[in-house]
Amino acid sequence: MPKIGMEPVRRKALVDAALHVIGDQGTLSVTMSDIARHAGVSAALAHHYFGSKEQLLVETVRSLLKQLRDDTVTALKAAGSPRERLSAIVRVSFQADQFAPETIAAWLAFYSEAQRSEETRRFLVIYARRLHSNLVASLKSLCVADDAQRIAEGTAAMIDGLYIRRSLGSSPVTAQASILLTDDYITLNLDALSTRENAA
Repeated sequence: MPKIGMEPVRRKALVDAALHVIGDQGTLSVTMSDIARHAGVSAALAHHYFGSKEQLLVETVRSLLKQLRDDTVTALKAAGSPRERLSAIVRVSFQADQFAPETIAAWLAFYSEAQRSEETRRFLVIYARRLHSNLVASLKSLCVADDAQRIAEGTAAMIDGLYIRRSLGSSPVTAQASILLTDDYITLNLDALSTRENAA
């Protein structure tokens, strides 16, 4: 019988364990027993709290996205100008806990699962739209709407691409280097627009 008041603690421990085990193995083909063992609880207790491995995986995706959203909101509140807000979004995208090898491996596993799971796909679409919306909101203060959309798409593609390159080990790019590369992309595009406007 689960101890009274322990459910939130156990649920979080299981979500954290799922993220670690999935990231470590690089696949969602892990068992509830694998996850429960890492969390230090029984598989029966894990099933009691989540019902199935699929529901635990959905909660793990939700937890990742909630943390990313909360960190983004905090970073945006601390930023002053629209340009600072853009840099804040980029920094949060590559912060240490999100850019850790096991977290990246878990992200890729979830993207793969999204090809089969409508619920997982829905969460990842929400993430993509939120990132795009945050970028466009700041870019619109710096350029016209069409350019804001284009630069936002390119920035999001860079973020996703750097995650993939990091996961494959095809590039030794660090979190800090990824931030600088992405920020440079934004700056180069904004500078090019400014030069074009001045020449017109």
